[in-house]
Amino acid sequence: MSALNLLIGLMPMIGWGFFPILTGKFGGKPVNQILGTTYGTLIFAIIVAVVRQTPFLTGKQFLYTFLSGAFWSLGQILVFYAFSEMGVSRTMPISTGFQLIGASLWSVIVLGEWASGKSKLIGFSAIVLIIFGVWLTTYSEKKLPKSDGGVNAIKGVVLVAFAEIGYLGYSAFPQAFKHLDGFQAFLPQALGMAVVATIFAVATKQNRTEKPFKTKSSYTNIISGFFFAFAALTYLISARPSVNGLATGFILSQMNVIIATLGGIYILHEGKTKKEMAFIVSGLVLVVIAGSVTTLL
Repeated sequence: MSALNLLIGLMPMIGWGFFPILTGKFGGKPVNQILGTTYGTLIFAIIVAVVRQTPFLTGKQFLYTFLSGAFWSLGQILVFYAFSEMGVSRTMPISTGFQLIGASLWSVIVLGEWASGKSKLIGFSAIVLIIFGVWLTTYSEKKLPKSDGGVNAIKGVVLVAFAEIGYLGYSAFPQAFKHLDGFQAFLPQALGMAVVATIFAVATKQNRTEKPFKTKSSYTNIISGFFFAFAALTYLISARPSVNGLATGFILSQMNVIIATLGGIYILHEGKTKKEMAFIVSGLVLVVIAGSVTTLL
C-alpha cells in the first residue's frame, strides 16, 4: 500500500470520527442534529455533483440509492437518541460493533462469503470477540447522572441495535446494481437523508413544538454534515480496487471508533475512572482486531 493510498484510506476515519464529536459540541436535540447533518451532506453532495458534472441517476437506480440514504437517516436518528442516553464514548463502540457484525452476517447469508468451514469458524469467533469488546466499553463503576452521559445503557443499546437496520439498508440497497458509480449514488443518497430528516422534523407535535427550523443548532450542525459527507466521499474513493479495495477501505474507515470514543471522553468531557478507561481501551482493541479479521476473510 502506497503512502498516498493509506492517507486516502484514513480520511473516512477522520471524518466519521469527528462527526459525532461535533454533533455533541453543537448540541441540540436529535431533530436538530439530523437536520443539520443531512442538510450539510446534501450541500456537500450538490457541490461535488456540480464540480464533477456527475450524471444524475434515474429509475430504479435513483429509487434504490434514495432509499439507501433514507434508511441511513432512520438509523442515525436512533443513534442520536442513544447519544443522549449514554454519551458518544459509550455509543460509538457499540454502533461500530453492531455494524461489523451486521456486515459480516450480510456477507455470509446474502453474499455467500465465508464459504469454507475454517472461514466460518474464524469469522464467528471474531464476532464473539466483537460482542465481548463492545460489552467491555459499556462498563461503568457507578450509575452516572444524566448530565454525565446518560443513565440508561440498556435503552441506548436497544436504540443502536435497531439503528443497525437503517445502516444495513444504507449499505444494501446500492448493492442491487453491480456497476453503480459511487459518485452517482452520492447525491440521491443525500436527498434521501434530507427528505427523511425533514419529515421527522414535522411528523410529531413534539418536534414541531421545538421549532427545529428556527433553532441555531440545526444550522451549526450543518458543519457536522460536512464532516460526514467528506468521510462518505473519501470512503467511496478508498474502496475502489485501484486504491485500497473494499475490505481494506472498510477496515481503515472503522478506525473512526477510536477518535469518536476518545473524543467523547476528552473533548466532550464524558468522565471516566481509571478502571473504566482500562475496560474501554481493551474493548476498542478487541473490536478493531476482530473487525479487521472479519473483513479480511
